[in-house]
Amino acid sequence: MHLPIAWLINLGWFVFLAYWAIQSRAVKSTARSEPFAARFLKYWLPLIVGTALVLPWRGGAGTLLRVRFAPSGPWLPLLGVLLLWAGVAFAIWARATLGRNWSAVVQVKQGHELIERGPYRWVRHPIYTGLLMGFLGTACALGEWRGLLGTAIVGASFWFKLKLEERWMREQFGVRYEDYMRRVKALVPGVV
Repeated sequence: MHLPIAWLINLGWFVFLAYWAIQSRAVKSTARSEPFAARFLKYWLPLIVGTALVLPWRGGAGTLLRVRFAPSGPWLPLLGVLLLWAGVAFAIWARATLGRNWSAVVQVKQGHELIERGPYRWVRHPIYTGLLMGFLGTACALGEWRGLLGTAIVGASFWFKLKLEERWMREQFGVRYEDYMRRVKALVPGVV
């Protein structure tokens, strides 16, 4: 049986983007937000570059970006697709748990709540965790170095973004957020 790996990858990301687009309208009003230029340079530009490197595309044959980091075979693409879908499901669960407190950019909402339930029991930034799982899964499914490079770029972007988010959450929630930070790791349970 031949699995349509590229189709399963694209479908996984389509499900994620469709859910995000539908849910993006049901959020609280903004009380504080980072300026657009800073957001674009620190987060959106690296996310665009990382995504371009990770997603399936043709071209670039013979370049270092298209060199495989693992031999061809059925196990790595299948593992990658499973990791992608697990990551998308985890990110969607986290987004649903945040509810109206969610924002695509670093913001404090009016009436912002500190969420510690659902996936937020295990990591402080489960949307980033899920997305990084999705990027890593996509990279594994493709098996090319460009995917790992793209995942690293996206990971660095998320790391800078979560540092600002955490500073603002400490300002908003004080000792309560600091206690949460001591109990729960940022991205990988028990590790980071």
